[in-house]
Amino acid sequence: MTPSALVVDDEQALREYLIRLLQRLWPELQIIAEAESGVEALELIAEKSPAIVFLDIRMPGLTGLEVAQKIRGNCHVVFVTAYDQHAVAAFENEAVDYLLKPVTEARLKQTIARLQQRIDETPKDISRLLDLLQKGEPLSQERPRLKWIKASWKDEIQLVSVEDIIYFHSGDKYTSLFTPQREYLLRTPLKELEQQLNPDAWWRIHRATIVKVEAVKACKRDISGRLRVSLHGSDRELPVSRSFQYLFKSD
Repeated sequence: MTPSALVVDDEQALREYLIRLLQRLWPELQIIAEAESGVEALELIAEKSPAIVFLDIRMPGLTGLEVAQKIRGNCHVVFVTAYDQHAVAAFENEAVDYLLKPVTEARLKQTIARLQQRIDETPKDISRLLDLLQKGEPLSQERPRLKWIKASWKDEIQLVSVEDIIYFHSGDKYTSLFTPQREYLLRTPLKELEQQLNPDAWWRIHRATIVKVEAVKACKRDISGRLRVSLHGSDRELPVSRSFQYLFKSD
């Protein structure tokens, strides 16, 4: 029997990116539908009975966790998340698969192999996992967003508005934040900053770089074929890692 799947994410570009990867890496898998909300996902699951659901955790309305609570035991769930190691540890302890955004080809191959092994088994009871996630990390609630940052400039400590920053770059010892006027330094790791930034307003384009979406002026390939972005307020062109190129694809 041909396995079937539903892909659920409130961002169309991320849905399409994951579907393209699945079609290339697991051509036998039938993507029977995609959903952009938890409510739509529940309706499609009831209507089409997919064997697998790739389920984003954070969505408006019903979150991925709330959807999983309602469908437990009906299909195999693969959570897709951009969030912290607490959640990842919970997934691992309960042997439920998960994918961290941005989804890489190598990691998705592992997930596919696990799904192929268990596709004919009864879907795992994830009640305890959901309980752990709900108690340990309030994933269904928005975290406070970063508005101001204390950063060093020359021998001064200044308060910089996040609204004035156009990108962050992680170095060996410091994280640099750039405004159109100057570069500041701080010791806060890029990963920690990312968790406090609005993911709709800020994109990680490289393991060492996060840019403000509004500041992106253009995206183009250099003579070696590598993707680079230029920003309003900066003369630098920033490289885009292969893992993050889906952010700039129009199809």
